[in-house]
Amino acid sequence: MSDFINSFWGQFITVITLLGIVFCLWLLYTQRAYLGNVLKETDDNTGHIWDGITELDTLVPRWWTIMYILFCVFALGYLFLYPGLGTYAGKLGYTSAGEVKADQDRLNEIIKPIYARFQEMPITEIAHDEGAREIGQRLFLNNCAQCHGSDAKGASSFPNLTDGDWLYGGTPEDILKTITDGRHGSMPPWGAVIKPAEASDIAQYVRSLSGLASDQLRLIPGKRGFDTYCIACHGAEGKGNTALGAPNLTDGVWLFGSSEASIVSTIMSGRENIMPAQKAILNEGQIRILTAWVWGLSNPATTK
Repeated sequence: MSDFINSFWGQFITVITLLGIVFCLWLLYTQRAYLGNVLKETDDNTGHIWDGITELDTLVPRWWTIMYILFCVFALGYLFLYPGLGTYAGKLGYTSAGEVKADQDRLNEIIKPIYARFQEMPITEIAHDEGAREIGQRLFLNNCAQCHGSDAKGASSFPNLTDGDWLYGGTPEDILKTITDGRHGSMPPWGAVIKPAEASDIAQYVRSLSGLASDQLRLIPGKRGFDTYCIACHGAEGKGNTALGAPNLTDGVWLFGSSEASIVSTIMSGRENIMPAQKAILNEGQIRILTAWVWGLSNPATTK
């Protein structure tokens, strides 16, 4: 079906398409050389001669005319059976999305036995299986590497999956939920409440929590601002809250950078991060194997 915002464009395309076919048939009829009254029997000399070459008004070959008439008939039949006239879905109800879905369903039926043996296996045990790890890596490269990188070490705003630092928890159950349902991380902007100078002091205090260089004279007002605006999510000690997706500010892991300017920007403008749900893309077995592979990245001692 079409994605037109109103019915006009669907009708417009329908009219243009049908008029194009009608015009082609009319042109063939008016240029006929054998249907009804023959307009002429010989090739007329147009009188145009260039470099010894004479231009003729040559008759249209019969086979050519018949071929294009058949093309027009085929086009009308195709447009009746398949979508092509604006919002008209076609007699067969075909859609490319439906074809893709059918192909996916057939593929899932073919590969179902491969995943069946992992269905009841704990994720921590799946992480031990060499075949499962190979499948998990391919699933990651096809579905996750675009954001997290082929080495899973992430980038600015995309978490590193190998360092053991988890915004929403690093247990197999937590990772499974993240992959299945996605996550929506949101740091609210405080620009309407906090002055830039206050945000700068808070940034100095936050840097000090992870042992970074900071202005000692600004730590007291910075802590006062942190206690006022930040502890509700990040906790009194700044260790974060996995239930809220609030990062630990004491471990030296920074998703958007650790400079004062970056931290001030985060405080004043907020941050918005979305991890898309994969349940509509991957089946349950694929998600379990992908979960095991990701979990194994930060638990190398437990994998072979």
